[in-house]
Amino acid sequence: MTRFAFAWWGILGVVMGLGISNAGLGRTASAAEAVAPRAAAEAGAPAAAPMNVIVIVGDDHRWDSLRVAGNDVIHTPNLDALAAGGVRFTQARVTTSICMTSRASILTGQLMSRHGIDRFGKALSPEQFADTYHGQLRAAGYWTGFVGKYGVGGARPEDFDFLRSYEGRHWMERGGQRLHVTEFNRRDALEFLEQRPTDRPFLLSLSFFAPHAEDAAPEQYLPQDWSAEPYRNAVVPRSNLANEAALQSLPPFLADDANEGRVRYRWRFDTPERYQEYMIRYFRLITEVDAAIGDLMAKLRQQGIAERTLVVFIGDNGYFHADRGLADKWYPYEQALRVPLVIHDPRLPTARRGLTRDELALNIDVAPTVLADCGVPIPPAMQGADLAPLYLDENPPAWRDEFFYEHPTITRRERIPSSIGLIRRDLKYVRWPEWEHEQLFDLRQDPDELTNLVDDPARAELLAEMRQRLENLRQSSR
Repeated sequence: MTRFAFAWWGILGVVMGLGISNAGLGRTASAAEAVAPRAAAEAGAPAAAPMNVIVIVGDDHRWDSLRVAGNDVIHTPNLDALAAGGVRFTQARVTTSICMTSRASILTGQLMSRHGIDRFGKALSPEQFADTYHGQLRAAGYWTGFVGKYGVGGARPEDFDFLRSYEGRHWMERGGQRLHVTEFNRRDALEFLEQRPTDRPFLLSLSFFAPHAEDAAPEQYLPQDWSAEPYRNAVVPRSNLANEAALQSLPPFLADDANEGRVRYRWRFDTPERYQEYMIRYFRLITEVDAAIGDLMAKLRQQGIAERTLVVFIGDNGYFHADRGLADKWYPYEQALRVPLVIHDPRLPTARRGLTRDELALNIDVAPTVLADCGVPIPPAMQGADLAPLYLDENPPAWRDEFFYEHPTITRRERIPSSIGLIRRDLKYVRWPEWEHEQLFDLRQDPDELTNLVDDPARAELLAEMRQRLENLRQSSR
């Protein structure tokens, strides 16, 4: 059987009435207590079985690299099915567009200014880890596992009941076997489900390295052979921002050939032929991730627990596909900020499945959503919010209309400079502190972010307001 034999899995059953609370920071609940549903409690009925949780993170997987998001080239049947049976947030963003910081934000529910992961190799302290969704659910009695790219320093074995951590290469050897990293991800995730104690709820974080490029390899993206078939004769449309005008609209220090986004553009996308080859390779890696997710969901069904397992899929950051003459991420343009976010919650009524929501969902919302859905109190240090009321409540609550973006300097300002920004639905204000440069975009009139309005006298009052608001958010982010 080839890996291309995708399993289109059916819509999961419904488990109704699990309570959600962002309040109450008292004692840690047991796993059984943590899931006592609000509706059942009100009716005097017995509590439902504890909710299991799987959090899946794709690496450098931007929002439109899904068939369900309108990409007619890519093949992602299992992620499309996850969205068809759940809810897809079409305007999900990250608060820092680089892997180690974003992954720390996913774990902690905190901005970089608070969790402090601003460089490679830096780890969360044991005290910080205790307040992650992993630490909190383990304390509540969950069997916890982590598979794949940890990315926040080195993963400590004592923090998990099951740990398989590795990253950095597409092809790896282990136990005498040379396999693709995604195949190891798949096997290890299935092993976790096979070994888990059946008398306890579980939490699994499945963190893929794909479709991240293998930067030291000339081909950059090194997929498995089996994924070539669905892309035979495929042609990837060129971005409408892959042109000289978009490049020249960048600040001079980003358009400079020394900038890392420009360096990696020349590695991957600088000719039409290379663009086609490398984009197809990138899509193939995503298709392989999709197939692994399909096998994971099939295992849940086989074990009879799909109907009580919350599944969250998110990308750790967006990605430039030659847009603006850039590759990779780092910079606060939409291509680097937007990520796919799909939540498959068994409590979602059948009539609402396949729902899309356009609120500004953030990577820092994953941790509080997971904890609230399991009935575990959200630590006060978390800065995100529970997303479930947006798709479960008949009258969804008011939601954020702005957020604070921040990115550290990586090595030096000429390579990857630091940036901070105030990002709203209609406006974006960005400051590059090391270059004393500002940008202001009217996203209603200029969704491609090509015209900097900082020097427009008619926007002077608005600019002053955005500057002050950014400073307020920066202060409160710590």
